[in-house]
This record gives sequence, C-alpha cells and structure tokens, in this order.
Amino acid sequence: MIWYLLKLLVLLPLIGGLAWASLKLAQRMRAKFGVAQGGAKSVRIIETTMLSPTLKLAVIEFHGREILVSASRQGLTRLAEAPAREVGE
Repeated sequence: MIWYLLKLLVLLPLIGGLAWASLKLAQRMRAKFGVAQGGAKSVRIIETTMLSPTLKLAVIEFHGREILVSASRQGLTRLAEAPAREVGE
C-alpha cells in the first residue's frame, strides 16, 4: 500500500508536468509555423454552413478570390468562384 502511494506521489506530478510541457511546446510550434511568411495568411475561411452531418459548405478567400467548396467524407469539391467582396458590402 505504501509503495502504491509513493509511486502515485512521484508519477502523478511527472505526468502532469509532461502534459503541461507538451501544451507549451504545441503553442510555441503554432506561433512559429502557424503564420505564413510576412505574417499574413493567404487563406481565410469566411463562412461555413452544415447541410447534413456529412456535408458542409464553406466560402474560402484566397488571393483576392472567394471560392465556394463542399466538404464531405470523400474530400473537397470546388463549386463556384467569384472576386472577393469589399469589407463594407
């Protein structure tokens, strides 16, 4: 019984510390690699709509164009494309 409690007192903080360190590492990696060169993202999700549990529509802005795609279990399909709208519209 004492051996179990001793292992618990040693391993529980060790596991908690490893979990905390992995979260900090993930934050650091996201900050380092999450943004494209120059600090500006080239792809932005404008809007998403669920049509069914397995089908979603999304409007994606990419290099001044808005692209309507459907996302399903089979993958992405481009449905339409238009020039990007201005912010005030």
